[in-house]
Amino acid sequence: MLNPSRYRIIAIGKVRKEWIKTGLHVYQKRLSNLSITELRDSNPIKEAEAIQGAIKQKELVIALCEEGEILTSLEFYHRLKNFGSKRLVFVIGGANGLSSTIKKLAHCRLSLSPLTFPHEIARLLLAEQIFRAITIAQGGPYHRS
Repeated sequence: MLNPSRYRIIAIGKVRKEWIKTGLHVYQKRLSNLSITELRDSNPIKEAEAIQGAIKQKELVIALCEEGEILTSLEFYHRLKNFGSKRLVFVIGGANGLSSTIKKLAHCRLSLSPLTFPHEIARLLLAEQIFRAITIAQGGPYHRS
């Protein structure tokens, strides 16, 4: 079974758009144990240092980046299921993306789409996909394949 208390999101920058804040609030209510850590945006070197400092011991790092693997929602669910009870931290870079240091540190790389999105929207899309994966795991009606 998927456990959102074992998942965490680290993201560079604050969410400024109210509609994205509202959407994230909805998913954080649905996934009450999902933690989102916002780090200050800066230059790529300082952002990489901040991300490395925020990663906890024994967390598997999943880097969200444009060259990452593109999965369907069902494939994403299966990937999370295969991680079992491991702690996962999803890392979203700022406007300049993630540094090569973080990408090399990552257990795997994931792309939310071949399209490019602002990092704020990526955060919302990721929260939605985590919720969708959990709903798939529970056999709920939210996802239709």
